Amino acid sequence: MNVTEIFFKDWRNLADVHFRPDAAINIFLGLNAQGKTNILEAINFASLLRSRAGKELELIRWGQSVAFVRIKYIKADISHELAIEISTERRRRILLDANPIRPRELLGKLNSVFFSPEDLFMFKSSPSTRRKFLDAQISQAVPIYFLELSKYTKLVEMRNALLKKIREGSARINDLELWDEQLADACARVTAKRVSAVNKINLLANLMQRKISAQAENLSVVYEIHGLDVAATKNFSAEDFSAQFLRTLKARRSEDVRRGSTSLGAHLDDLKFFVNGRELKLFGSQGQLRTVALALKLSELQFLKTETGEYPLLLLDDVMSELDAARRELLLDFLCREKIQTLITATDRTYFPTHSFGKIFFVKAGTLVDDSTQ
Repeated sequence: MNVTEIFFKDWRNLADVHFRPDAAINIFLGLNAQGKTNILEAINFASLLRSRAGKELELIRWGQSVAFVRIKYIKADISHELAIEISTERRRRILLDANPIRPRELLGKLNSVFFSPEDLFMFKSSPSTRRKFLDAQISQAVPIYFLELSKYTKLVEMRNALLKKIREGSARINDLELWDEQLADACARVTAKRVSAVNKINLLANLMQRKISAQAENLSVVYEIHGLDVAATKNFSAEDFSAQFLRTLKARRSEDVRRGSTSLGAHLDDLKFFVNGRELKLFGSQGQLRTVALALKLSELQFLKTETGEYPLLLLDDVMSELDAARRELLLDFLCREKIQTLITATDRTYFPTHSFGKIFFVKAGTLVDDSTQ
């Protein structure tokens, strides 16, 4: 996949920005709070409709009523144009090749992998953060997964509502029978795709970890199934899982009624990370956290390539300041060797080689200047 042209209008502090990225490395230099990260976040939003903004309307530049992003790209040798408009006066609009599409149809259209320093907190934050990381990755590679996950989430919500009614005496516990069967089937589908993805990520992430740690560290990524004695391995059986899940769910009905919530399922599972056999969350150093976070993002690249046939766009926000000189060089060599289109933000030009290997843009107060035009 190759992005050929990007245009922003009143997106965050980007008033009117238009540029054509290089097919290889693109560096965005500037002081903090000038708009570098906004460029990457807007592109990532166009991939996943996810943003750090508390509310979507906060993406609109102050004093304006509409924000707009348009991205032209080539995927599987076919040119596309994706446009997203956010307005204070009407619903969000998404256009693919000038045709309106629904949000769920966007997944898998413009694939990207986004790394920011905030990713370092993933390892020590709540399990939901790690599940979101995994779900976003699978959804880009296998868009139908998003629909299966949405169905599962809805079933959990409806079962929880029924549990509360049973607790209040307005429904019978036997009413759970039909919901539990549907939930077991939906959970097995979601869990099977997660386990398959983690098995692949585990291999790819370890390869990347060894590369950027000069062969000093081995990384293991483990999918942890909550509340069931089921091994999340390459031999995982969705049928066996569904049967055991249903039995355990029935055994927990009384407890679930008391709690008013479903105590078993994919909405409670977790990812665990181990470096040289020691759990990263408990024993990892700051340097290891940085390296593992980057290894995971690079494994996302490889995972998406194996699933879709092409590398996604790589977005690296201030990653160079998190790495020592040797690891910066290893990273850039890898990106150039694999011909991965990459957008990198930084505050310091000295993080990069002096010879030309792509494009350099300067960002100041929401404006963009291509260094090649100077």
